[in-house]
Amino acid sequence: MPAVRKLRSRSCETSLSKGFGVVVQPSVKEQIVLAAERLFAEHGLDGVSLRQISAAAGNGNNTAVQYHFGSKERLVQEIFEYRLPGLNERRRLLVARRCPDDLRSWVECHILPILEQGEQEGSHYLSFVAMLQQYGRRDVFERLPGELSRPTTDFVERVGALLGHIPEPLRSHRIAQALAFGVRAASERERTRERGGNVLPFAVHVGDLLDGLVGFLEAPVSPATSSVAGETDLRALALPLHP
Repeated sequence: MPAVRKLRSRSCETSLSKGFGVVVQPSVKEQIVLAAERLFAEHGLDGVSLRQISAAAGNGNNTAVQYHFGSKERLVQEIFEYRLPGLNERRRLLVARRCPDDLRSWVECHILPILEQGEQEGSHYLSFVAMLQQYGRRDVFERLPGELSRPTTDFVERVGALLGHIPEPLRSHRIAQALAFGVRAASERERTRERGGNVLPFAVHVGDLLDGLVGFLEAPVSPATSSVAGETDLRALALPLHP
């Protein structure tokens, strides 16, 4: 397995050198990853060729993507390896700072970095992940190395322990749904901002989404749902966990 995060994070991409005001330009590989993220988000994995990605990255060499990454599958994984280390570090810092001990705190520590990512200028990461959700590409998530997906599995365990009143497998299914909904909400806002549309103030957006997710997670299972859930193999319908 190639080493994780060989590229700089988006937050460092165009940072100014202290005292000199020099813009640090992204590397060729970074330009390719960012172009791929945007094009995949807009057109899906099968709707974009490696040549189109090279052209969008401003590279005159049509084989640049293949040279640097080998295949489209490897490039897709590189997008996660580019974004997730920064997101997971932000989650770690939030947990260390806030010491969450209730459901809302845990959800905020995990979801807030995703929402913050959607506010980054030029980011298409949430739209990229939402596209994978839409096309049912769970195989992409399942191929992620453990060090990238572990924070999400840890989050599921922590939250699951706080939802003892929700029986399995409904509990795991509900947590996965909440994560997926958080990504979709962030991606819709990301695309709206990209188009120059109006969005809620960020603090209102975060608070309202957290209220909704926590309410959804905490809601008791109705007798009607319990009676039909036993007739369905929900494990076979398990949603992928989205980092």
